[in-house]
Amino acid sequence: MRRLLVGILCLVASNSHCELQAAEPYFQIRVVDAATGRGVPLVELETVNNIRLVTDSAGNIAFHEPGLAGHEVFFHVRSHGYEYPADGFGIRGIRLKITPGGASTIKLPRRNIAERLYRITGGGIYRDTVLLGEKPPISEPVLNAQVVGSDSVVNAVYRGRLYWFWGDTNRPGYPLGNFHVPGATSRLPADGGLDPAQGINLEYFKAADGFAKPTAKMPGNGPTWIFGLTVLKNDDGQPELWTGYSKIEPPLKVYARGVARFNDQTSEFENSVTFDPLPVLYAEGQTLTVRTGDSDHVYFCTPFPLVRVLATPAAFRDPSQYEAYTCLKTGSSIEQPQIDRDAAGKAQYSWKRQTPAVGPSEQRKLIESGVLKSSEAHLQLRDRDTGKAILAHTGSVNWNAYRKRWIMLFVELGGTSQLGEMWYSEADSHVGPWTTAVKVASHDRYSFYNPKQHPYFDQERGRFIYFEGTYTHSFSGNDVQTPRYDYNQILYRLDLADPRLSLP
Repeated sequence: MRRLLVGILCLVASNSHCELQAAEPYFQIRVVDAATGRGVPLVELETVNNIRLVTDSAGNIAFHEPGLAGHEVFFHVRSHGYEYPADGFGIRGIRLKITPGGASTIKLPRRNIAERLYRITGGGIYRDTVLLGEKPPISEPVLNAQVVGSDSVVNAVYRGRLYWFWGDTNRPGYPLGNFHVPGATSRLPADGGLDPAQGINLEYFKAADGFAKPTAKMPGNGPTWIFGLTVLKNDDGQPELWTGYSKIEPPLKVYARGVARFNDQTSEFENSVTFDPLPVLYAEGQTLTVRTGDSDHVYFCTPFPLVRVLATPAAFRDPSQYEAYTCLKTGSSIEQPQIDRDAAGKAQYSWKRQTPAVGPSEQRKLIESGVLKSSEAHLQLRDRDTGKAILAHTGSVNWNAYRKRWIMLFVELGGTSQLGEMWYSEADSHVGPWTTAVKVASHDRYSFYNPKQHPYFDQERGRFIYFEGTYTHSFSGNDVQTPRYDYNQILYRLDLADPRLSLP
């Protein structure tokens, strides 16, 4: 029977006889987006006696509480970026009659412009859907490669497939997991992969024990983090997968950097060069390749693409060839800044080597120290609705055919949550100026850091775009972690035809 859980009750007797006994069926609670009718993941329902439930990626909850069967039960309803209507007492929730084997649907209004779709990584992505006897859209709906939590993603289209790599990753069997970059591949939607609105079938690189194996064990102690993943052509014109890497020591100090190349036979990155001393400019963030004149450059988005290098393996592994778009004099530093000024004394920006980029945090330091006037700042990003200055933290930049502009999706540092506010902006050039942004998703007292747009998932010529980020309580000041979701990747969809995204 549908939604009937068949349990096994083993009665240990002298003859070790076991018999099957049918358990009471679940009561299905499904939470859907009031505008689209699609199931909403990450919705918390809590009873008056503090039974806390969270919808899976289909918006399902398989409710089984024997003492409440046949009773009317009140559920508080909460979700990041969604808001259930309040009653006369200001309480946001709903009463449901719990009938084993029955079902009820909650229509939840969305405040976010972006629509939350599903969780990409971790355990129990479709746990409740499976318990209810329904079919999930992905092939590994409850546990894939023993991964229960994964930090920030980098990925790239390489040799006809999408290659994914993550940061530190948790396993079920012990508190310490994989600290040297797990990886996976998936089919592209145009080549037999799932519609990104439905899901992603990840095929992990696994160790002998079935856990996602390390793919980037670089020299030195401590975790390895990779950023700046990109595909470059070698001298024979063949594509190669390259990345920058960092080695980390407690608490979060980078003590080494380098560059590595992916070995297709071992499915692991091999160290190409370790930099000594630490370079001024290096591969970081998410990447963007842009044709400039007769050459391709790889730009590193953090989130603004203010660092670049020629798109060749030789240049990528040589930090002396990296350039920053900066107002500092060549060889100057943020700690001892000298502003590059023209004959009239105006700060001027240009591409320079061996000189740091002036990103949002660096720009703020220069202005606060009085070295740079606020009117001379290259980064002037503000909230379209309030005019408030926005301190962008991390994100990605891509060309969008639908808007016919460069678009940037980024997380704000120090907004209404410390690292949980997602914004959208546009510019006529990938290097800016980026002046105006609209908030598209909010996470209340929760982080959603290191977001990345996936342009290979664009639909209807870029009208619908997809982005993900790391959902975690880290840095948020919130000690209450969301079961199964915490420290994992969540995917959103944004409709660029939405009139709420109007920008000058």
